[in-house]
Amino acid sequence: MAHAYPLAQNPLILQFHRLMDAFAKSDDERDFYLDRVEGFILFVDLDKGQEELDALEKELKEGKARFCLIPKMTFFETKKFMEGFINEKVYDIDTKEKLLDVIQSKEARDNFLEFIYDHLTELEKWQQYYLERSRIRIIEWLRTQDIRFVFEEDLELTKKVVEKLKENLFEVKVSKDMAAAREAVVAKSKTYYSSEALNPRPKRGRPPKQIQKVEIEPQLTADIYTKVPAAARPFLYLVDITSSTATFSAKYGTEAELIASLRGSSRAKIDTKLEALSQRLESLQQLSSKLRDTDDLALGQEEKFIKAVSKGFETPSSEIEESKVLEIAKGVLPKKRGRPAKGVEAQEMMEKKKAAGVKQVTPITKPKKKEE
Repeated sequence: MAHAYPLAQNPLILQFHRLMDAFAKSDDERDFYLDRVEGFILFVDLDKGQEELDALEKELKEGKARFCLIPKMTFFETKKFMEGFINEKVYDIDTKEKLLDVIQSKEARDNFLEFIYDHLTELEKWQQYYLERSRIRIIEWLRTQDIRFVFEEDLELTKKVVEKLKENLFEVKVSKDMAAAREAVVAKSKTYYSSEALNPRPKRGRPPKQIQKVEIEPQLTADIYTKVPAAARPFLYLVDITSSTATFSAKYGTEAELIASLRGSSRAKIDTKLEALSQRLESLQQLSSKLRDTDDLALGQEEKFIKAVSKGFETPSSEIEESKVLEIAKGVLPKKRGRPAKGVEAQEMMEKKKAAGVKQVTPITKPKKKEE
């Protein structure tokens, strides 16, 4: 006997990042189902009690028209993802060869992600590639299932309006504001059925100015479902999903878990060394900027300046160390050009000239010519 399910008055509002996570984790041991009526996701968790699992199995059999099984992520498909990225986005030959070796090993997906997260130059490219390919794959599948949908991340509506749309999904009569919001959702849903949705192309014309990219987490609304069967409620998949590409791994649930499991914790050591090096470079830059300003200083102010610079070091500023800095810096600092300063130095120079007396010059004599 066919069930008479309520009819949604606007396209289903689905969360793309949660669907992407379900698609990546769906395999031979884990089943995910998408509900056609309200758009919620069910995860068949085998750790639940046997009574709950039996009740869910009965509900899934009776509601074959309502629940559709999310396709499994096969080994061939995951390898195709990784090979496509390596061939299309990785330009360094050594990195490309290493990645090709990685994806031939056991636990290729996890090893691939660990390698990418250790090479930051490839990480951003992988994140963009994975999001684009996953989006095309999910849209393709939803179109084959003939599901009217929109991705919540693509809607330009306020959080409050989206939540009201979810609450009044099956209400025929709504306010004018809700009717206008529904029209916007319907217009947006049509874009997923265009040819460009599966073959995105760059826009023609002058490229936009290069602006620093700011990572913004999607502001998603609360999960509001009113037509969930009692047997399916313990299996609702309501985890918080971010825009992280760590979902590609079947092993790691979040990006934090992936980073924490990086082998050898070499990244933490590298970060501490880089921080210490940056501090040293900063202190050297400050010192060089101070030395650059010494061209216009008088010779009498030279020692004062050297003392001021020596006090800027983190080492103990004792008299012995300060004198060493004075000796070293005197040899490095440029001397003032021009005539010697008047005073004691000028008097000493005059006394040296007097003591030297009159300089004797030997006359130049020409050799006499020989008579023939």
